Amino acid sequence: MHTYLIDDDEIGVYLTEQLLRLENFSDTISTFFSAQEALGALQRRLPAAVPQVIFLDLNMPGMDGWEFLEALAPYEKQLVGRCRIYILTSSLALADTAKAKEYALVSGLLHKPIDGAELSAIRAEIGTDEA
Repeated sequence: MHTYLIDDDEIGVYLTEQLLRLENFSDTISTFFSAQEALGALQRRLPAAVPQVIFLDLNMPGMDGWEFLEALAPYEKQLVGRCRIYILTSSLALADTAKAKEYALVSGLLHKPIDGAELSAIRAEIGTDEA
């Protein structure tokens, strides 16, 4: 499984990447410190190969997480069923939860820091889709 981790917080990326490796969550982890960089990488891989999971921070300089999701709209048909996006946030705002539900590609909203139980639940969801 290929995973994208998009977050501008270097320490957060390091810790999340270590957890993903510790939990054997993914074969390949690509980290991006900007949503624009991740979008470019994703566009270059389409339609042949896409990450199965994207962990996306909302609050980033330049292109934020919401703008990243909007930029994916033209590719939605190519991504639905092949790529699940989990928003990573430190926010407790109910508005974020409601807004996340507006995007078909968003599978969930996770509060930072994520933990092994959440990764197990995601792995189970993906396994259900592949069955």
